[in-house]
Amino acid sequence: MDLLKIAQVSPLYESVPPKYYGGTERIVSYLTEELVRQGHKVTLFASGDSVTQAQLISPCQQSLRLEKNFIDQMAYHLLLLEWVLKNADRFDIIHFHTDYMHFPLSRRNVVPQVTTVHGRLDIPELIPLYKEFREMPVVSISNAQRRPLSWINWQKTVYHGLPKNLYTFRKERGEYLAFLGRISPEKRVDIAIEIAKRTGMEIRIAAKVDAVDQEYFKAVIKPLFKNPRVKYLGEIGDKEKDEFLGNAYALLFPIDWPEPFGIVMIEAMACGTPVIAYRKGSVPEVIEDGVTGFVVENVGDAVKAVESRIQTLSRKQCREVFEKKFSATRMTEEYIKVYRRLLNKTIPLLEEGHINNGRDYPNQRPVLYSSNIIPD
Repeated sequence: MDLLKIAQVSPLYESVPPKYYGGTERIVSYLTEELVRQGHKVTLFASGDSVTQAQLISPCQQSLRLEKNFIDQMAYHLLLLEWVLKNADRFDIIHFHTDYMHFPLSRRNVVPQVTTVHGRLDIPELIPLYKEFREMPVVSISNAQRRPLSWINWQKTVYHGLPKNLYTFRKERGEYLAFLGRISPEKRVDIAIEIAKRTGMEIRIAAKVDAVDQEYFKAVIKPLFKNPRVKYLGEIGDKEKDEFLGNAYALLFPIDWPEPFGIVMIEAMACGTPVIAYRKGSVPEVIEDGVTGFVVENVGDAVKAVESRIQTLSRKQCREVFEKKFSATRMTEEYIKVYRRLLNKTIPLLEEGHINNGRDYPNQRPVLYSSNIIPD
């Protein structure tokens, strides 16, 4: 099968992969590295502190969240899009992960492109925007994510995937409950603490606090840490997550918003750790109720799951479901199908020489700041 020249375009807020928290950039990394492993020629547009086997082009030397001196973050994203479009004729397809920011430019460019929508879509302001750019091909990360805008140009739902060797399977059940991610009103760490309190189990919380949620954290969540069974660890990285999730009794995911996917659920499954999650957003699609965890309606149901139901689940089966449904290889294969379908729709453009002009670029991986054109 012909190999493809692919551009992956990441947001600049986090490096690829992120040093700590970061869902979108993490998935961009797993997809990019698997595409490279399969032999495709991949260029990654991302922050300069990204680590990749692909060719890296970056408009900024460091991810925006870690650089405290950046004032106008949009400036770098506009520069990012300009550099992508300057190089567009070098690719068979461009895969954007930057929401709708590129739509006006992509409408005026002949190179096939697709966008994975990583965020929530139940926002009224998105309706007129997607009506205007209704032709833009988009990929959802869950079927639930699509519902508010079911009429736009959906190509496929592609569930996120992780490298199979990223997390360690642990067959022994741990003794604490885990909460991993971000502390914010919609993530409901307060409910997770209440579940743990009612069961009498220790809960360990590994989570970041964004600037916008600092007041909520101080007023609502921090006082709950006075309970000696509540252990707050702060933000942790991938290496720490492996042990944190793998040694847990269960992961608590009592969200109160339409979660588009929820990577932490499959991270737990990769370790063999079952998940207890509220029936919101993508949860019923990701968790097989009674197999990889339990989908619950309220605190009482969650407490029952912890106290009497979790021990009926097989940690080995949690891992098996992860390997079958949520591997990076499976995710990548599904994206390649999307790429080829879009390319087949534009065969005349390929024949006319708009794409794939026969020029190649080397396999070295420079980070380019002064020159934003891929070298011959």
